Amino acid sequence: MIQPGGFRIACLAAVALLLPMATLAANDYQHYLVGDPSAATPDPVSGGLLLMGGGDRNYDALHWFVAKAGHGHLVVLRASQGGEIGDEFFHDVGGLVSAETFVFSGRGASNDRKILASLARADGIFIAGGDQARYVRFWKGTPIAAALDAHVAAGKPLGGTSAGLAMLGEYLYGAMDGNSITAPQAMADPLGPGVTIESDFLHLALLHGIVTDTHFNERDRQGRLLAFLAKAETLDGDSARALWGLGVDESAALAVEPDGTARLYATDPAGAAWFIQGGYPDVQKPGSPLHLQRVTATGVGRGSVLHLGTRTVDHPSFRKVYTVAAGKMAEVPR
Repeated sequence: MIQPGGFRIACLAAVALLLPMATLAANDYQHYLVGDPSAATPDPVSGGLLLMGGGDRNYDALHWFVAKAGHGHLVVLRASQGGEIGDEFFHDVGGLVSAETFVFSGRGASNDRKILASLARADGIFIAGGDQARYVRFWKGTPIAAALDAHVAAGKPLGGTSAGLAMLGEYLYGAMDGNSITAPQAMADPLGPGVTIESDFLHLALLHGIVTDTHFNERDRQGRLLAFLAKAETLDGDSARALWGLGVDESAALAVEPDGTARLYATDPAGAAWFIQGGYPDVQKPGSPLHLQRVTATGVGRGSVLHLGTRTVDHPSFRKVYTVAAGKMAEVPR
């Protein structure tokens, strides 16, 4: 007996084998598929996180991610543009038996059984770039967010770039006012309404206690991540722990193994991930600029190993110390 929707899915899969890409319009989403979704996954699947800074595609990092997915079935989630990134994974990165992309245009799709079924059987899931405010509005508190948590808990890989990376930390900047706040703006009023920090979105053990940011060095986002940490710590309510910031440069991608060790891929030799310690002793005041006596940022370069469990970095590419007074950040000379 053919289950409801089964014939439709089978037809779509058959068309996808004949055409480079097939698309299906539905309520609140579009669907793109390339490859054979019924094929067996060739290799074992392993957990891991791929944290991409939102710029250059590092194909070594993407090959790492595809291998983690057992060279099987990839599902891409996004809320703008089309199925281009799924096509890129399938044709340019290569090594997958299928790549499926869902482009959301509303929250209603977060309850769609077709999407949830694809996520449940996916070997790997990748969240593309775009507007993270849409991801918060469309997915927070929905079966989509629960499916992402379940996917990682089942030992399968999850990746994200740009806004897709911003969504992965325990606390995240949601850009809920329609703007992307700059570092000077965020440091001018870290507890203000422009610093729209969200929580209780995803619950990934490897990124517990971490706030992520992207396009990091290229857009001078060091100061805004300090402001994000300051506001997140006021929301956290657990004075016994320090939150940490993790910013990834555009040329870089951080590959996190299931044991919490992470190594950097970068198309630029200077590309890095910035690991910034929170746990600020300075108490911030509403309506006042950021004030911090001392903050340390440690660089995770191509020869480094980050240990998320112990919050340490082997062979760091740099260590920088900053102070922030009246919302102005300065590096302390060494």
